Amino acid sequence: MKTIPQYMFEHWLIAATMLLTVAGFWNIYFGEKSAPNAYHHLHVVTDFMWLLLLLYQLRLIVNKRHGDHRRVGLVVLIIAPLVFATTALLTVHSAHKGIVAGQGDALIVQNVMVTLDLGMFILLAFVLRKRRILHGSILLGTTLLFMGIALFFTLISFVPQYKIEGPETFYRFESAGVAGQMISIVVGLLFFLKDRRHGWPFLLAGSSFLLNEFIRSSLFRNKLIQPLTECVGSMNEAVTFVGSFAVLLALLAATGILNTRKAKASGLERSKQVV
Repeated sequence: MKTIPQYMFEHWLIAATMLLTVAGFWNIYFGEKSAPNAYHHLHVVTDFMWLLLLLYQLRLIVNKRHGDHRRVGLVVLIIAPLVFATTALLTVHSAHKGIVAGQGDALIVQNVMVTLDLGMFILLAFVLRKRRILHGSILLGTTLLFMGIALFFTLISFVPQYKIEGPETFYRFESAGVAGQMISIVVGLLFFLKDRRHGWPFLLAGSSFLLNEFIRSSLFRNKLIQPLTECVGSMNEAVTFVGSFAVLLALLAATGILNTRKAKASGLERSKQVV
């Protein structure tokens, strides 16, 4: 009886997210009304940088190259703040564009909360880096955040019952969101059931879109969606990008990751001298 290869499902998750990301951006780049701009380019590049970095780190673990894994981990100190800053920038840009168009931003709550969720997951992964399996689960859990968003845009782009074909079909926008939320929850639950001790980050990430929807409903009832959109849309994009990058980088450095690596390097050097 063949055994299941180690981390096979994690590989599939990253691969599926990559494919959904391509599908989600397909119409923007190759559709009839394709008009990609610098924001789209930045979004695609940073998304794939993060996913490929996670995939490479996973391959290093599978091949038991733990030293290389730790060294590549330093790259995360730059890539993670870059991805977080890009997500924050796109959130501000989306809100600003909605305000200028006079249509608002239907995704304002999801955009804001996913940005915060992403930063929280990355920071938590570094805080708990000494618990290696949990550390990896938290970082891989961010893949579900990317998958949920990509899945939504894939549904409204390619699945007939979710395509927006005019004002009378705007309800499909919400239907696609619900479908994406349910799929994300199911995927997160499956990873949690696979490893209940270390799989909760997947369940948390998969459930985040539904939790964000509850927040949106609460803000809507209290007529706070428009004030939130105006607040976010009024932020300076350059300041948002640089500030978000700097804040997360500072928080990651504050976890002591750099000191830990310096201590390990010093210890290794001393051991070589003794030998």
